[in-house]
Amino acid sequence: MNICVLGLWHLGSVTAACCAKHFHVVGLDFDAANIHQLNAGQAPLLEPGLNELISAGLTSKKLSFTTDPKTACAKADVLWLTYDTPVNDNDESDVELVLGNLRRALPCLPHGALVLISAQLPVGTCARLEKEFPQFHFACSPENLRLGKAIEAFEKADRVIVGIRDDTKKALLEQLFKPFAAQTIFMRTESAEMVKHALNSFLALSITFINEIARLCEHTGADAKEVSTGLKSEARIGPKAYLGPGGPFAGGTLARDVVTLSKLAEAKGEKISVIPAIKQSNDLHRGWAFRRLQSRLGNLRGKKIAVLGLTYTTNTDTLRRSAAVELCRQLLAAGATVSAFDPAVKTLPAALNSVSPAADISTALASADAAVICTEWPQFRQAGWPELAPLMRQPVFVDANRFLEKELKSIPGIEHLSVGRA
Repeated sequence: MNICVLGLWHLGSVTAACCAKHFHVVGLDFDAANIHQLNAGQAPLLEPGLNELISAGLTSKKLSFTTDPKTACAKADVLWLTYDTPVNDNDESDVELVLGNLRRALPCLPHGALVLISAQLPVGTCARLEKEFPQFHFACSPENLRLGKAIEAFEKADRVIVGIRDDTKKALLEQLFKPFAAQTIFMRTESAEMVKHALNSFLALSITFINEIARLCEHTGADAKEVSTGLKSEARIGPKAYLGPGGPFAGGTLARDVVTLSKLAEAKGEKISVIPAIKQSNDLHRGWAFRRLQSRLGNLRGKKIAVLGLTYTTNTDTLRRSAAVELCRQLLAAGATVSAFDPAVKTLPAALNSVSPAADISTALASADAAVICTEWPQFRQAGWPELAPLMRQPVFVDANRFLEKELKSIPGIEHLSVGRA
């Protein structure tokens, strides 16, 4: 099987590298700098094991990268659309950017080839493309990307959802996914597209639900972590439910699908209440850490706040849509002095030029009035907190998810503030 993977940021570079262990893969992207980097064995962002996997594919000659659609598509049985669909500050997807790049490649694809869409695009996209390009077959397989654990999630998927209009390419899709998933669930294309919207929105609903319960717990003496344990013990909910009280969901992935479904309902004249409220609740909860600092320290002007962790999540170096970056901006606007440390971030963006980058944890904490744990790097748990905490002017820790609970609980004088605890 020959595969062309179109769109080579996080999803695409992982897809291409993993598939090259089993098939011949050409990665296509119209960003020449990105292609140059990939051909040197370097992924466009930090993902554990990805550079090594790309290098192995290049060495075996089963993986290559190009900006030329003729080279990439000439012998392709499958064109796999894997753009990380960009979203704006309102969590609205830039669908036309993704489809515009697809249209640049399709004229070079052999007639009758399969176009597999994993980029997050609105329900109805396959039907739209089928009308525009009747010479191709279209299918949808919602991505299952997990930052920091992307290779494992791709290669050891519990199941793969595939939407396809007819059975013509079903055997090809079974062959494609056989190395990566124990089960392939086939359904119509619109259902597969809707699965992704519904799944992300349900996960987002779970997070906002438990965080609203948690904020009520803070006023009543209940402990939201204990409440979560009680909920997960209920068989109708289950132990893997997204019911861990803590920070808001961030990064745009979940919010994108909440907004997509809200806009779909509006366009179709269907009145819905629950789904739009998810984003409203989460947007409110995004300010929890800032409000907690205000409630404890009062006026933040002149106060030094240490922000530990800046990236969107661990095992990545991306700052886009990071809740920590948003907090830094709020603190600076309130007149606070901000010192930040993140093991994966060497330089700060221009928007954070007033933040003092710290070379290590101790520098960030020195004379701080409070510290906020934003990104849960394992290095933070391994730090010597009995020696570090006394460096602070006030040992106040704002730790939404209780990440450092065990490390801090035995240190005298520590104030450890978390979501869902009075």
